[in-house]
Amino acid sequence: MARPLGRLLRARVRSARVGVGVAPAVTITAAELAARLRRETEPQEGNSEPPSVGQQLRKLTRPLQRVHPNVLAKVLRERMLFQSPDLVVVDKPYGLPMEDCPSGGPSIRAALPALAQMLYGMGTGSLHLCHWLGKDTSGALLLAPHPASARDVQLQLRTQQLLPTFWVVTVGVPVPSQGVIDIPLVEREASRPRKHFKMALAPRFRVGEAEGQLVSVGGDRSALPAVTRYRVLATAGPAALVEVQPLTGVRHQVRVHMAQALGCPLLGDHKYSRWSSLEPQTLPTRLLKLLSLSQPQARDLGLHLHCRQLLPAPENPLPLPHRLPPPPAHFLHSLRRLRLPFPRVDRPPETD
Repeated sequence: MARPLGRLLRARVRSARVGVGVAPAVTITAAELAARLRRETEPQEGNSEPPSVGQQLRKLTRPLQRVHPNVLAKVLRERMLFQSPDLVVVDKPYGLPMEDCPSGGPSIRAALPALAQMLYGMGTGSLHLCHWLGKDTSGALLLAPHPASARDVQLQLRTQQLLPTFWVVTVGVPVPSQGVIDIPLVEREASRPRKHFKMALAPRFRVGEAEGQLVSVGGDRSALPAVTRYRVLATAGPAALVEVQPLTGVRHQVRVHMAQALGCPLLGDHKYSRWSSLEPQTLPTRLLKLLSLSQPQARDLGLHLHCRQLLPAPENPLPLPHRLPPPPAHFLHSLRRLRLPFPRVDRPPETD
């Protein structure tokens, strides 16, 4: 039986089964959990650094792994960035999946019914997802209390009236420093070390022998149009902080365009840094030195992909002046180690 919302302050973390026995339950309040997640994103004073990147990420994500959905709903309410009668924007934590996983644990979708009741009153139906952020993507997540509102927002995303804006840290510096990548994507099979599927570029043209000549290569009929706008915000040696706006919504679009079109994979992207294998990302020696990591430790790096804001197009009347969510702890830690300045002024990217 679902617990009443009045008991949220003492909701219990689910017990983990060990063999045939059950481990003792651990009690945690939603307020404690929210405060712990907030502390993880606050700059740390002094020169003390976490013992390892892996321990840092486990510390960040462990509280979310076995928490009750009602407690998670309260945490999401604490991380709310915007609310109106038709829209809600919350700061999605890193490491939290959108859907229930076969291995169990909470998800964003499981917390939406309780969150709807907290925000709009008892008897309210579940909130609806308007777009998708991967498990290892953090930041601004748009929800709607009504199916019609969700469909309207999804239409605005498809027609570029509403643009999600991401911050990423790249291995390498994109050249040119700003531009638009317009290369379709298609899912393809890779065979090493075992068969698996990844998204890949499916260009429609190639460079011809004459200078400036483009030759049509036909393209793959199953390829999906994918357009990404980007601009470099800051650089530090072999890394860059880049603002990215996907103008289309293809799965893994930002990761593939940055890695395969620009040759600058996202820091912590162990899937798309190499096409033909699933080995952990290999980092340049200079970057490892700046991050104070060995190559084996780099396999614990989390994905540096953060949805910073959702920007309406100038002609779009949709009011969405939401607060900007801070990047998660591992993202901020990398910015400090790389000495990448945190931009103070957010401005829209330049257009042609």
